[in-house]
Amino acid sequence: MNGPRASLLRSTPFRLALTFAFLFLLAFILSGAIVYQLMSAELAKQLDRSIKETYALIAATYAESDEEDLVATVRDHAQFSQDSDQIFSLTDHSGNRLAGDFAATDLPDGFSMFTAALPGVPPGTEYRAYSGRVGDNNLTVAFSLSETEELETIILMSFGWATLFITGLAIAGGAVLASRVQRRLDAIADTMVEVSHGRLGARIPLIGNGDDIDAVSGQVNAALERLSALVDGMREVSANIAHDLKTPLNRLQMILESAADKTAAGKDVSGELTDARAESLQINETFDALLRIAQIEAGARKARFVDVDVGHVVETIGEVYADVAEDDGKSLSTKLIPGTKWYIHGDRDLLMQMLANLVENALRHCPPGTTIELAATGQVDRVVVHVRDNGPGIPAEEREKVFRRLYRLDSSRTTPGSGLGLSLVKAVADLHGATISLEDRNPGLDVIVSFPAVKPPSP
Repeated sequence: MNGPRASLLRSTPFRLALTFAFLFLLAFILSGAIVYQLMSAELAKQLDRSIKETYALIAATYAESDEEDLVATVRDHAQFSQDSDQIFSLTDHSGNRLAGDFAATDLPDGFSMFTAALPGVPPGTEYRAYSGRVGDNNLTVAFSLSETEELETIILMSFGWATLFITGLAIAGGAVLASRVQRRLDAIADTMVEVSHGRLGARIPLIGNGDDIDAVSGQVNAALERLSALVDGMREVSANIAHDLKTPLNRLQMILESAADKTAAGKDVSGELTDARAESLQINETFDALLRIAQIEAGARKARFVDVDVGHVVETIGEVYADVAEDDGKSLSTKLIPGTKWYIHGDRDLLMQMLANLVENALRHCPPGTTIELAATGQVDRVVVHVRDNGPGIPAEEREKVFRRLYRLDSSRTTPGSGLGLSLVKAVADLHGATISLEDRNPGLDVIVSFPAVKPPSP
């Protein structure tokens, strides 16, 4: 195991699952209580309706001054209700029982509740009764609440079992879901532990379902790719510095030793000092360029960004280097659409440095007679700058490598330079959110830099 893992009970996913399960159960219990109350009220209404209908049916048998049918009806109902779920009482105006199971003498008119104490009836059995006058007599119809209470008990038991089942299902489901999420979090933790141990090639495995963990994992993987590239770049830069600066440092040492020997012999060392000064300046320029690239990549210059007319920058570079190209036996032209302006958000000085490096690179590595062209065009949401030439170009397998720090083609190692010009171009392009590509012109090379465009500033 690469690192400590949280137990399932202490893990955040499981706690979240339990929290949602608790909230769901709370909502289920509250809704169940409401449903139970509504059902109880509906059962009570139905019981009252049945009692009232039975009372009306019995009372309808009474004829004025003829209570025989009423007595017979009450007696028949009492006889057929052997289970005591329904009991009846018919008493005269003096309270004497005429028919029925009991004599209701103390019940008010209308609906009421009472506990019956009758033979064969369990103690404490409650009844819902309706009483009223039928002629000179008092009629009471009472239904037992046992059936309603039994139904309510069934409902409560069913609700209780459902609650237990849902609770178990919620906990089990939460544990399963939490364990799946925890495994993915553990994979992220394992990957970061591997990265902390120097294994920069480690990546977080993705499921591919596009959820939030996959999205975050993808962003972390992208950051790891960037980190790996930066570390590889630092290693390569260190190796290139050791390799490419070793020669000028050795040359400087040889010059100084020669100067020391000449000084000891009393000879003039002005030539050696001039050469030593040139070598030291070249070394300093290399380190200055490396520091400048590092500052650009750090993004410190973004605070100076403004809306810049790319066409004006291209035109300025074309004017500055046109005479330089002519003196070197080459031609430099600028191709712009008259009256058209394309704006990007950026640093004008860095943009000029980038284009100057591209032009100087073409002038340095192309033979006399080469035609170089600077051009700027606009698209829907992009501004594209071209630096074209019809020189020897760059081999396809070398085009990605030339943007590395201190990298130089074998054919250019005899020419002046530090191998940092295109590295600075790439750093400026990345700072501006631009893409840069090298395309073959057969013959020649087309350097294409595509910037995101912005709306022209308001006049």
